[in-house]
Amino acid sequence: MSRTDDAPATANARRWPDLTLSTWDDTRVTVHMWTQVVGKVRLALEPWVNHWWQVTLYVSARGLTTSLMHSPKRNIEMEFDFVDHLLVLHATDGEKRTVALEPRSVASFYEATMSALDDLGVRVPMLARPVEVEVAIPFAQDVEHHAYDADAVHRFWLGMVEMDRVLKEFRGRFIGKASPVHFFWGGFDMATTRFSGRTAPPHPGGAPNCADWVMREAYSHEVSSCGFWPGGSEEGSFYAYAYPEPEGFAEWPVVPDAAFYDHDLREFILPYRAVRTADDPDATLLAFLQSSYEAAAERAHWDRPALEAVHHP
Repeated sequence: MSRTDDAPATANARRWPDLTLSTWDDTRVTVHMWTQVVGKVRLALEPWVNHWWQVTLYVSARGLTTSLMHSPKRNIEMEFDFVDHLLVLHATDGEKRTVALEPRSVASFYEATMSALDDLGVRVPMLARPVEVEVAIPFAQDVEHHAYDADAVHRFWLGMVEMDRVLKEFRGRFIGKASPVHFFWGGFDMATTRFSGRTAPPHPGGAPNCADWVMREAYSHEVSSCGFWPGGSEEGSFYAYAYPEPEGFAEWPVVPDAAFYDHDLREFILPYRAVRTADDPDATLLAFLQSSYEAAAERAHWDRPALEAVHHP
């Protein structure tokens, strides 16, 4: 059940902010590239974890963080602070560097970030260009993307705070192998993934500027995955998919009514706006996550009694 747009919505507006994409699309693309710079630092410093879980960022009390990373000379954490609009580099010995988040090119951000790392004695080899995007301009040459709307980024982070909370509640209902709730800087999306325990056929790959073997590792086992990315609808979209997609998956009755199966993306989609404007956003989103998971688990014959928590709040 949803309210009309002009109905009182103070509580929902405060907790689930408007994320209308057209008002900050240029900023979104720029910040996407900035997160790739920081994400590649994490990729370089952290030890391998299955399905690339070691590269992700996490929602924090102020933005997005790498969590603690380890280098030969210093242990550091890098955090996008979307309150004070800084990239903050904290070292465990008390040293600190900052990079301003403001209208600046990807090239400028990359140079400042590498300089801050160098000041801290952290050397980071990386392939210094973006992945999973159609046009991969090397970071040091990207002067095309330079927008930064601080208010829009702050709203996006506030939205991620709520998504993080609900996705973690959903994750807690599963006792099988499941990923953390994390932010993938390649696709600029939040996600959590459940695993049936069975291996999957080799993924065909095809992601732009991303080696096929990277995708094969990400999808080496059968999954039901869900999350959010700021695309696919006016304010971004929650999504859910299965790999491999079982027969009948697309016809499963997923709720709420605003949800639909996108045959091009091969995903169930729920517009963020349908959640934001619902009388109970949490229940609306949880219903989508649960019903889309059931589409995968039932159609692919997962051992649900062995994988799902019997009791949860």
